Amino acid sequence: MLTGMKMPDLIRIKDCRENMKEWKQYTRELLGIIIGTALTAASFNMFLVPNKIASGGISGLGVIFFHLFQIPVSVTVLLANIPLFVLAWVFLGWKFVGHSLAGSLLFPLMLGATEFLPLVTGDLLLASVFGGIGVGVGLGIVFRSQGSTGGTALAAQLINHFSGLSSGFSLILADLLIVLLAGVIFSPELAMFALISLFVTSKVIDLVQEGLVISKAALIISPQKEIIAAKIMDELGRGVTFLDGHGAYTKQEKGIVLCVISQLQVSRLKKIVAEVDPEAFVIVSSVGEVLGEGFQRI
Repeated sequence: MLTGMKMPDLIRIKDCRENMKEWKQYTRELLGIIIGTALTAASFNMFLVPNKIASGGISGLGVIFFHLFQIPVSVTVLLANIPLFVLAWVFLGWKFVGHSLAGSLLFPLMLGATEFLPLVTGDLLLASVFGGIGVGVGLGIVFRSQGSTGGTALAAQLINHFSGLSSGFSLILADLLIVLLAGVIFSPELAMFALISLFVTSKVIDLVQEGLVISKAALIISPQKEIIAAKIMDELGRGVTFLDGHGAYTKQEKGIVLCVISQLQVSRLKKIVAEVDPEAFVIVSSVGEVLGEGFQRI
């Protein structure tokens, strides 16, 4: 179909296709950030804000200011992000700030747009759990779309830059300070509910990013590695990798088989190994995420 076309024309067609692919990817990511920030904002307005549950983050600070001074949460989030963005731009560079810009602008807008949503429950435990789930799903979608809502994530990077503390520890520290502030201003009980919500949110974010499919990694140490590998590939349809190993005590070479399977295939794998080599040493462990052929696409 492209026969007779000159090289410059082929290059232009290739560039056009690559640009189209990039725009589609950008559109998908932007749509994900919009949906994620909308879900996060709705969860705050339906569960957390009316029940005074300040589950960390700048939005948690917004919950505190809303009940103290009647300042809308959206306004607090927007205004608090401005100095953080300026500092991050100066000390961390524009490239870092750019990844957080879309979500950071959309989140306060979505908070304002969903203020009309009614309170779902006044039960603090239900509000903490389901609010945490909604926020976790929303933030998980934002993170999967290469976005961020700024806030304490930017603060954590700045703390890391100035103090040398790890980003993860800095993020936990920033969130805990806001939860403790809520405990002082509201009540220790509300701070405990905020911690429950924060815990649920973190677990749901991991679940959304890693997916619902649970995979297992198996290490099989056996001299019959060739036969075991052939049966795994034939009966389970999974790829296999050979690793070289030596026994520390015996100094003998060990044949090691590495494969990743689904949770449903674990019993079949153990049956294969037992049939070939009942004396084999098998380690089966859960893996958080598997990307590549036969699993989730990168």
